[in-house]
Amino acid sequence: MRELSRHNRLVRYDQRCNGLSQRHVIDISFETMVSDLECVVEATGLDRFTLLGLSQSCAVSIAYAIRHPKRVSGMVLYGGYVKGWRARGDAGEIATREAVATLMRENWGKPNPMFRQAFCSMFIPGATHEHFAWMDDLMLRTVSPDDAWRLQNSFSMIDVSGLLEKVRVPTLVLHARDDNVAPVESGRTMAAGIPGARFIELDSQNHILLEGEPAFEEFIDHVRAFIAETTGS
Repeated sequence: MRELSRHNRLVRYDQRCNGLSQRHVIDISFETMVSDLECVVEATGLDRFTLLGLSQSCAVSIAYAIRHPKRVSGMVLYGGYVKGWRARGDAGEIATREAVATLMRENWGKPNPMFRQAFCSMFIPGATHEHFAWMDDLMLRTVSPDDAWRLQNSFSMIDVSGLLEKVRVPTLVLHARDDNVAPVESGRTMAAGIPGARFIELDSQNHILLEGEPAFEEFIDHVRAFIAETTGS
């Protein structure tokens, strides 16, 4: 957040059921997530901007860019996927992810941090003890066990494979080479399906890039260059 806002205005928001947004909301569908983004954009009064999508929000960003191409000067997608883990149809992955989802519902937010540390290891294999403590605290504060389980299942059904070819805005796709959450092939598929998209593979195993690792600096440099290129500033 600090680096992305150093030379530009950065607007971010907590999606429903997360952080400072309303919890235990019944509707957490993909369409509603896209509608939420539309509402946030309207509330900011932004006329034209670079859209940044991370992880599952890459799909939300793609849907938004198709609906509002004149407002998006460029789109940056990091760590995303075209299809969620259930939509990908791999029986082994589905079984593993369902087990993780059950553990989330039963163990998230409990005093024993064992599960949350395992979850953190999946997202940030290169984490230090300080990062583990930070992630542990963040997970406790930002989402309830039931909402975490519901969101995990909702994201599993994402499928924007039919939308990629409709994107008409400049797009930069970045992905960590050894990402355990979203395989790098997901990023390649996303870039290949979007007309004119540029793909950059980062040398990292972290789904959440860590400040200080070379891939973090590379990510920031590529994003700044892309913004300058697409906005002329």
